[in-house]
Amino acid sequence: MTSVPFPAVAAPPAARADARARTRWRIDVEARALIVVTAVLLAFGLATLYSASAFKAMEVGRGSAFFLLRQLSGVAVGAVAFAVAAKVDAERWRKYAWHLMALAMAGMLLTVLPFTRSIAPPILGARRYLFGGSVQPSEFAKLAVVVWTAMLVVKKGDQMRRFSKGMLPIALVIGALGVTAALEPDLSVVLFFALQMGVIVFAAGGRIGHFVLLGLLSMPVIWEKAQRLQYVMERLMGFADAASAAHASVNYQLKQSLIAVGSGGLFGVGFGEGRQQNGYLPLSYDDFIASSIGEEWGFVGITGIVVLYAAWGWLGFRIARNAKSEFQQLVAIGLTVTLLVTAYLHIGVVVGLLPTTGLTLPFISYGRSNLILSLLTTGILVNIGSTRERIVGHAATDPLAAPRG
Repeated sequence: MTSVPFPAVAAPPAARADARARTRWRIDVEARALIVVTAVLLAFGLATLYSASAFKAMEVGRGSAFFLLRQLSGVAVGAVAFAVAAKVDAERWRKYAWHLMALAMAGMLLTVLPFTRSIAPPILGARRYLFGGSVQPSEFAKLAVVVWTAMLVVKKGDQMRRFSKGMLPIALVIGALGVTAALEPDLSVVLFFALQMGVIVFAAGGRIGHFVLLGLLSMPVIWEKAQRLQYVMERLMGFADAASAAHASVNYQLKQSLIAVGSGGLFGVGFGEGRQQNGYLPLSYDDFIASSIGEEWGFVGITGIVVLYAAWGWLGFRIARNAKSEFQQLVAIGLTVTLLVTAYLHIGVVVGLLPTTGLTLPFISYGRSNLILSLLTTGILVNIGSTRERIVGHAATDPLAAPRG
């Protein structure tokens, strides 16, 4: 009798899947802690925003939760941006650095071109927003500056030691972006772009002499522009001579901010009990929201957010130190400095340590563009602070599997 071989039986799908390797992201301790700190800041920010904006919302004929609900829409978009950025390999940002810079330049140009007033109308005397205040291109340009500068610094390598091959080309592109910000006008953003570029180049080993030379070349231009912008000179003169009656109108916001912070005392007047946001302090829910924190939560509240931002920054720098590549390290440094400087400049303004400028408090101030950018920034840092694991078969799920070496 001739034997008939049994037909081959295909392996079950589960067995075939086990034979294939897959990868996953394991979030390290610093990245997990960063998520927790961000969540605390965001939750506290939403509560503070509601308290600080309720009067203004009712004043313009809206419900008391009008600004809160709009902010929540930014939270939803930002949460998606965070989730995507936390999963996408941060090294991919390097590939699209030029695309980001082109989009940033196009967005900034839309705010200043004479034929785009229909989508970029003047708001409070400046054209900084698109679509009625829904989008602020300069916020997303900050991300482009960090990613693009980090990419070019890594690409140039040893050429960064030469001014003509290293610092100068980078400064020209960032300067062109800064010109569009100056035309809005928003001189603080111009200086912020320069700060971001300087931090990344310095972290990559840039020469001090190049910074001095670039500063000497740019200071006359910046000073001339500042003199032409009357509001800049008024703010600087008002800050230098705050007690003068001649600068009372310029210092009105600062005066009301100091009243708010001072009346809060040690522990504050209580959540929702602040008085300055009831029409006395302009933009109490935006550029001066830390004043509301000082009034309702007192010195303890202001100190608390200072500590939270310090923790956020410390975690960001630890993530940068352990980054897997030079590009990711520079991006992590740039993004951490961007958020920290924004936060501490805001706090410095509301307590009278710095001249008045329009910088928001990340995760807390009203403004969906800044909120989305802050959450996107956090997502990128979480990805940089994560490790890609290779999993084969049941190794990740079988408790009896041998540990990996």
